[in-house]
Amino acid sequence: MSNSEAGAALSPEQKKKSRDARLELLVVILLGVTALLTAYASWIGSLHGGNQATNYTTSNNLASEGNSEYNAGVQSLMQDMMLYNEINALMIDQALAEENGDTAEYERVAWKIEELESKNMSAELSDALSWAIEQENATGEYVSPFDKEGFTDTYFEAAGDLLAQSEEALEQGKKDNASGDAFGLVTVIYSVVLFLLGIAGTFNSEKNKIAVICISGLAFIIATIYMFTLPMPTGFSLGSFFGG
Repeated sequence: MSNSEAGAALSPEQKKKSRDARLELLVVILLGVTALLTAYASWIGSLHGGNQATNYTTSNNLASEGNSEYNAGVQSLMQDMMLYNEINALMIDQALAEENGDTAEYERVAWKIEELESKNMSAELSDALSWAIEQENATGEYVSPFDKEGFTDTYFEAAGDLLAQSEEALEQGKKDNASGDAFGLVTVIYSVVLFLLGIAGTFNSEKNKIAVICISGLAFIIATIYMFTLPMPTGFSLGSFFGG
């Protein structure tokens, strides 16, 4: 007897039981797969949450270090300005001593300038001062070493690098937060799918049962496609969780 003949020989009640059995098998399969993917989405979402917390903490630490470096840069700038003002005053005294022909005073002031430059002046300020003297000789006008383009920025380079790293970590933390929320949405949809599949068997009407299963299947497909478009956590490697 062929399958078609066997099917035709079944009574309506037997056919209904056969369809119900197939629907129950489909529901069981969907329940199992959805449960596994729900656990997976929850796990990946928690990893994003961990990365978010780490990045926010890193950002705060870097911002704190950057602010400290900025304050140190301001302090160094003020100290160098005071040093330059002192040296500038001595250079005026030196020029006056030279004009008056006071060799002893000239040499005394020159020694003080040399001591300040050798012991207290940084190489950057020394270069900027040489640049300022060259500009004054060329133009005949007063030029401050702090007028040199980019010179004052050197006091805040370390702070700028740290604050830039802080901002980068903060942005990555925001991305992890958004991704974690997205995986959370996926788990919510999967939870709805599990609920619908769980109540599908309570319907006596086959049409209602099929409708609920179809809605569940559509929600499952949409959630799954959406989940696999989301970025994985930074540095994620499945092998690392198994000693790989």
